[in-house]
Amino acid sequence: MLVREIMTTDVVTVGPGTSVSEIAHMLLDHRISAVPVLDANGWIVGVVSEGDLLRRVEVGTEPHARWWEFLVGGADRLTGDYIKSHGRRAADVMTRDVFTIDDDAPLSAVAELLETRRIKRVPVVRRGRLVGVVSRSDLVRALIGAAESAEVAGPVDDATLRERVVTTLLREPWASPERLNIVVSDGVVQIWGLVGSEDEREAYGIAAASVGGVRKVENQCSVTSPLIATA
Repeated sequence: MLVREIMTTDVVTVGPGTSVSEIAHMLLDHRISAVPVLDANGWIVGVVSEGDLLRRVEVGTEPHARWWEFLVGGADRLTGDYIKSHGRRAADVMTRDVFTIDDDAPLSAVAELLETRRIKRVPVVRRGRLVGVVSRSDLVRALIGAAESAEVAGPVDDATLRERVVTTLLREPWASPERLNIVVSDGVVQIWGLVGSEDEREAYGIAAASVGGVRKVENQCSVTSPLIATA
């Protein structure tokens, strides 16, 4: 599945001159956590998020510089904090280093970006132009859709199910399905064998259960002790 299949295309945007007050209203009215900032040509020049509006002079949350911070960070840091907390326009408070993702990227790429950068949403671009936004909630909705699609799939015979389980395990670098005895009867998968840890045992069960058409997994694997495993 690609990003363009799950992204939100009706994106609320602002210009560099949009006031901080207007942006605050937009975030609340549309129940979103951030808005992209576009220049006159439609290019992304920044993002204003809730985090950019936390330290504001209007509500007394602006940072108060201490004398030693000037020695450590210099004037640039202090003036930057002042602009962020006192600026009136999007251009003053926005985050300029914007992470974006192409609309033809796989969902694994956007999941990794959201996780590693600890952000809630990311603008989606096509040839550099904004075409949508993808968020963590979009990924959750995709998960629900995939699960529901699997549930409505037609019945699969046991031989095909076993083949799919084995194929699924062969894709994983940690798995060794050749060491297991996998039996499928009436949609129920039984897994027998020796594994090196409880996590490995659980992973085999989860992998089998993820195969469409599997009704139940009976995980009969036994965890070996280190002495048995190295004997």
